[in-house]
Amino acid sequence: MTAAPRGDAPGGGRYGEAVFPPEQAGEGERIDFGALAYDDITMARLRALGVGPGWRCLDVGAGTGTVSRRLLDEAGVASVVAVDRDVRFLTERAVPGLDVLEADITAADFAPGRFRLVHARFVLMHLPERDRLITRLAELVAPGGVLVLSDAVDLTSDRTPSTPYTVVMRAMWQGLRATIGTDVSWVPSYPDRLRGAGLVPVAAEIHVPPLLPGSPISRFWADTWERSRAAMLATGLVDDAAVDAAVRYLGSDECAALSAGMLTVWGWKPA
Repeated sequence: MTAAPRGDAPGGGRYGEAVFPPEQAGEGERIDFGALAYDDITMARLRALGVGPGWRCLDVGAGTGTVSRRLLDEAGVASVVAVDRDVRFLTERAVPGLDVLEADITAADFAPGRFRLVHARFVLMHLPERDRLITRLAELVAPGGVLVLSDAVDLTSDRTPSTPYTVVMRAMWQGLRATIGTDVSWVPSYPDRLRGAGLVPVAAEIHVPPLLPGSPISRFWADTWERSRAAMLATGLVDDAAVDAAVRYLGSDECAALSAGMLTVWGWKPA
């Protein structure tokens, strides 16, 4: 995922350095667990929007490139520019039609061209310059094209029953916010922000993958907690025993919880 410039987050870090460094063993597999949980939903929405032959696409924060490759293989688009601040996973899995671009989307000189589809998933939630970046991504959409953004929505609340899962999830969001600036509280405002960027019509939907023992999303969260453990412990909300208990809870039939949802919003650039 593309991350913020150094020092913009409250803790002075950024995604991929303070937490989730791509060089850490197994990081590509962690990203792929998320892809297994969400890619089918993402592709179904993109196909429903008409993405297909002849489309030139930009995939922002492309990670391991699963969506980029499926756009080429399944939707039959003309080309995909897959951009990320660290492209090691993309270059390892190159395919014809996939152009890999190593870049920081927050940079003033980020100008890869215009595209009929601009897609970013689980990217902007980690970046502090959200309004400017939404406007910038909307500018990269060609007339008649579509901007599609997906990010996480926290479904825990003060009325959610306290379980090992909810305790650790709250600590994770707080820890990531303090460390790298991750903030999902503003994600429900996506539709209004896209409309403010001049896109019309705008619509949105949410998907919540089921937390089942051994499922991709359960394995994703367990791995994510392990890799962000230091940030979570620093909040004072949990200790190592609580994190370990939550991992065991995810892998058991006792688990009764809602995963974070994925909110997807799209808006069209007037022709």
